[in-house]
Amino acid sequence: MRRTRFKHVCLAALLTLAGLGGAGTLPAAASGGGATASSPSAADAAPASAALLDGMRKEFGLTKEQAVARLEAERDATALEPRARRTAGTAYAGSWFDAADGRLTVAVTSKSSQATRAAIRAEGAGVRVVEHSARVLDAAKSRIDRLSAPSGVSGWHVDAATNTVVVTVVRGEDSDNDVQRFLAQARAAGPVSVETVAATPRTFAAGTVGGDPYYTGNVRCSIGFSVHGGFVTAGHCGQAGAGVRGWDGSYIGNFQGSSFPDNDYAWVNVGSGWWTVPVVLGWGTVSDQLVRGSAEAPVGASVCRSGSTTHWHCGTVLAKNETVNYSQGAVHQMTKTSVCAEGGDSGGSFISGDQAQGVTSGGWGNCTGGGETWFQPVNEILSRYGLTLHTY
Repeated sequence: MRRTRFKHVCLAALLTLAGLGGAGTLPAAASGGGATASSPSAADAAPASAALLDGMRKEFGLTKEQAVARLEAERDATALEPRARRTAGTAYAGSWFDAADGRLTVAVTSKSSQATRAAIRAEGAGVRVVEHSARVLDAAKSRIDRLSAPSGVSGWHVDAATNTVVVTVVRGEDSDNDVQRFLAQARAAGPVSVETVAATPRTFAAGTVGGDPYYTGNVRCSIGFSVHGGFVTAGHCGQAGAGVRGWDGSYIGNFQGSSFPDNDYAWVNVGSGWWTVPVVLGWGTVSDQLVRGSAEAPVGASVCRSGSTTHWHCGTVLAKNETVNYSQGAVHQMTKTSVCAEGGDSGGSFISGDQAQGVTSGGWGNCTGGGETWFQPVNEILSRYGLTLHTY
């Protein structure tokens, strides 16, 4: 039996209480599981721990009662979003969780009928009438994806609330000729708005540092979620075939598949005395979190990240299906968040409640001054490699 680090004691206790047993020595800094993107109702979901509620109080300035209400509202919105999309049909123009209103807002075009809008409201969502459908906005983004972006452009995504494709430009680079040329081409592709960000996005891998989750070559990264037979993580952390060592330097397995850029995902097989559990480390900030599924949280919902450098931090989902323009090349279908991260956090878990969301890719800023971070959605990784998420 491997020796157990102090930081894994609370996780072993959690697993024992959960009836998983035998997890006294956990090799992974973060893990998760499960294949099906189930959407538990608020009534079915496990009650939030006191530590999680305290974390939300600190991150969002909420009382305990407000935190409980928000988690319930977000679970309801997550379950409602696919139904509202079907009800809206071709008039669907996107949706997001409105924290102030405590419910999902669904955008529909003016071509939608009064009956359709009434049906969406009857399901519990708010309705906003806009000009462009999601299909029109997605097509415009696809045309922009085919352009070659200069380094002064950090990315672009469809934003349902503004009903445009938002192109983000690094502050101070907006007058650059190449940036202006790109923006002109983007505007010709469809409805576009422009926002500025503080810095160019970068990936969050780091040089080898002792005592952290896993290493490949001279790179340290973080485990994302457990799958049956291994774990998923970021593609920029290692190429297919590369060997992986755990926190204690012992062999775990190898990268079985990896994609970066274009995508930023990978998976590693687990063996040699290591095993997987459906848990994400809370690093003492909150209780270690059991993973029960992978239902995708809507824009506006709260989301938390676990990583080997900066440990546990939370924020909100800002955008989906964003193309991020890293120096190594563009990465597509990313989710943008207000959560901070730093070098070594790459590959780590993004989780909303008890639902796996994705693996940390990169961003800008840090956890002292703040920043933004993107993750690659976990369901896309599971589908790409035919993996099954390990869930409790």
